[in-house]
Amino acid sequence: MFFETSLSSFALALTALPLGLIVGSFLNVVILRFPEQLKTRWRHESQDFLGLPADSSEPLSLATPASRCPSCGESIKPWHNIPVISYVFLRGKCHACSRAISIQYPLVELLSGLVTSFIVYQFGLSLMAAYCLIFSWVLIALTGIDYREQILPDQITLPLLWLGLFANLNATFVPLNDAVIGALAGYLSLWIVFWLFKLITGKEGMGYGDFKLLAALGAWMGWHMLPLIIILSTFAGALVGVVGLLLKTRDKQVPMAFGPFLAIAGWIALIWGDTILASYLGAFGL
Repeated sequence: MFFETSLSSFALALTALPLGLIVGSFLNVVILRFPEQLKTRWRHESQDFLGLPADSSEPLSLATPASRCPSCGESIKPWHNIPVISYVFLRGKCHACSRAISIQYPLVELLSGLVTSFIVYQFGLSLMAAYCLIFSWVLIALTGIDYREQILPDQITLPLLWLGLFANLNATFVPLNDAVIGALAGYLSLWIVFWLFKLITGKEGMGYGDFKLLAALGAWMGWHMLPLIIILSTFAGALVGVVGLLLKTRDKQVPMAFGPFLAIAGWIALIWGDTILASYLGAFGL
């Protein structure tokens, strides 16, 4: 019986893989285009406020214009846009100009596919799985955007926060009281650190988007999971920063985005947080 159940779960997860790959392809579009949409909107608002003539840049949305090579501008054919497979088939190069295609595309698609399969394997076809999938996909998009642009758009972090509170109306992950306190504590904890650091050093150590992302994670998982998320993200960020400096792959004068580490820590906490906390408390006999 156990073998049959595991086999059924594996088959279901395998079936979900193509969905994850397709979603990953869309997430690449979000990561690349949404920040550009924001910049265009901000530029137009600034021009309007200052009474300057608006530029005539090409309208950009998540749907238009059609995908094309950033190097030569050649439109990408549908059969050259199959997640992961096309990248392998084209050997990581544009079919028209032979310029290298960013490794980001297959990595995001593959990550989305594997995460989707894992969640379906763990939770089956359930409401819990649906919430976890949305949570995971949004975190992948936020990670990519913050890594590239060092921004965490309100248009993504705030809906994630509200969805977390909505999901917990029926205590899907934690009781609603814990979710509300988690959202407040998540925001205020980093807000306090931000102002203490600024008062001591005169510099801003992080952005407001980080506060809102941690608030969203608190809304999903409750206040009791925030210390684990902060510890995991801080440790991962410090480790990557130190390794980067030792290997001279990053400039210490260039700020490092903290959002990706919060996102990774938040996903780990959602899936294994209770197990980690139980093991930690059990080790100390608590």
